[in-house]
Amino acid sequence: MSDTQTQSLNTDPEKEPMGLEKASPTAPTLLDTNEGNVPPMDSPQGWIVVLACFFNLMFSIGTTTTFGVYLQEYELVEFPNASSSQLSWIGTLQGAMMCFFGIFVGILSEHVDTRYLSAFGSLMAGVALIVSSFCNSPWKLLLTQGIFYGFGGSFLYSTGLTLAPQWFNKYRALASGVVIAGSGIGGLWLSFAINAMIENISRQWAQRITGLITIGICGALSPLMKMRIKPVKRKQIADFSVIRDKKFLLLFSSSLLGMSGFFLPFFFMPTYTVIALHKEQMWGTNVASIMNGSSVAGRIAMGILGDNIGALNTLIIATCASCISILVLWLPFKSFGTLIAAAVIFGFSSGAIVSLIPVVTANTFGVKRLPSIMGFIMLGYTIGALISSPPAGSILDKYGHGTKFTGLIIYGGVFLGLATAVNIVLRLAISRNMWTKV
Repeated sequence: MSDTQTQSLNTDPEKEPMGLEKASPTAPTLLDTNEGNVPPMDSPQGWIVVLACFFNLMFSIGTTTTFGVYLQEYELVEFPNASSSQLSWIGTLQGAMMCFFGIFVGILSEHVDTRYLSAFGSLMAGVALIVSSFCNSPWKLLLTQGIFYGFGGSFLYSTGLTLAPQWFNKYRALASGVVIAGSGIGGLWLSFAINAMIENISRQWAQRITGLITIGICGALSPLMKMRIKPVKRKQIADFSVIRDKKFLLLFSSSLLGMSGFFLPFFFMPTYTVIALHKEQMWGTNVASIMNGSSVAGRIAMGILGDNIGALNTLIIATCASCISILVLWLPFKSFGTLIAAAVIFGFSSGAIVSLIPVVTANTFGVKRLPSIMGFIMLGYTIGALISSPPAGSILDKYGHGTKFTGLIIYGGVFLGLATAVNIVLRLAISRNMWTKV
């Protein structure tokens, strides 16, 4: 592909993907909009949509990244005889089911108004947390806090992740960064709030209150979750022709590998702080909050950088920095100060794994097919989440005897290294000119 063609992927906001059939502009849709009524790119209305997406991500991915606080409570207080692998499945299924059901939400969004989908997700996610508060065994929590919440959260996550790129061209990466920053801010304040509620009230009431807040806030903002361009009603349920595109296969692999390393620090750094560094439980919560706090700045900064040097170029930098934070800082050094440095760097850089993948997808395949194609990317996220924490927990139990985290850290770092390598290959497949904005 020539450099001119490569640049057009970034400057033509509604360009159809190469190798895919261009949708007919007169195709029937379920939304009663027409081309003449489509709002302009980079308009103030787009930032209103970003606000609603911001809170959707706060109470979907943001809630999932706070699972480390619950994991501390489960391992040290409620279920001390349960294995780390068994308990980590709860948080893993939260993230995995959010991505898995997101596949179908992406398809549904081409047929059903995203405002209805968001409202439904608000109710289901909130109810899941409330129901989980009545569970007193790991397998019941796996069904409720894990699978049920993942189902509800997928409607918030998928709609929140895919709407913002439709509304922007010049500020597309920034808008996506702001949306994903919602998960970081959510993880930041929810970590402290959940820990405080667990200590002063109970774990059960922490889940009930969080569930009610999710229903109230996300439900109230659902009317703002509006698509900019009308979805094309196609005969096919999903556009499988994209699977033949090598760029898509590389992007799919990047999402799988990146997600495999994404959740590990959020889940296990708090427990590592208590078990390996012999700190009080509050310090584990502080590490989780520091990671989420730095991710807020990182996701916005990565968005700005992506708009200036290209989303894929920025994604390469981010996955590389995430890998370094795990293998160079967390792995060899057993000190609290170095752990904080690793948490800050990982939090700052890792958000791009989630925020920039939709931007790269939109730039490469066009925004009209973004919800459907992101459904396939969600499958990559699902597989990545499933092969992430549970196997890492088994490594901790079997080879680390529950106290030595070396194997677990290497396991997560290798995935991030592989994601970096795949992103570089994708970059070269699009353009070999290293100075091109991609």
